[in-house]
Amino acid sequence: MTRCPWVDLSKPDYVRYHDEEWGVPVHDDRTLFEYLVLESAQAGLSWYTVLRKREGYRAAFAGFDPQAVAGFTPADVERLMADPGIIRNRRKIEAAIGNARAFLRVRESFGSFAGYLWRFVDGRPIVHTLRTLADYPVTIAQSDALARDLKSRGFAFLGATTCYAFMQATGLVNDHSVDCFRRRELLGTPTGP
Repeated sequence: MTRCPWVDLSKPDYVRYHDEEWGVPVHDDRTLFEYLVLESAQAGLSWYTVLRKREGYRAAFAGFDPQAVAGFTPADVERLMADPGIIRNRRKIEAAIGNARAFLRVRESFGSFAGYLWRFVDGRPIVHTLRTLADYPVTIAQSDALARDLKSRGFAFLGATTCYAFMQATGLVNDHSVDCFRRRELLGTPTGP
């Protein structure tokens, strides 16, 4: 079975993430919030580092309930700074809480975060034709636009590169390589906001 060239086949959890989640179109707000928290935590680190701490994040960040996280206090920040199950970076923790508040404002304005987000790709995944690691872009015009718009709405730790990784993970972009078995499966997946 052929997979994307970035998948480390020696890491079963990484393979499972690729095979079951990466690039699948997400329209559920809570799942989108989970990816926002995880992708912003990943900034400057490897995705695999964050993936291995995902359950720790789930426990520490109230099951990725944006309403609950938006209510976190300075005492919660200190609690999280002492939690070895997550990446203990104060700025990233504070950004996750601030992003939860911004997330709720976007949801209130647009009816759902998904509705807001999918506008950046006209409601359909962008499909790239990628063969090698060198073919993978770091950003695209849509991730640049998303990063600018998120920043204007008060989000932090979500620059263009992080937004692109977020878009790949949540299926706004199908960046499975042309010979990857998941590309064919996902091209047959119904999509839309």
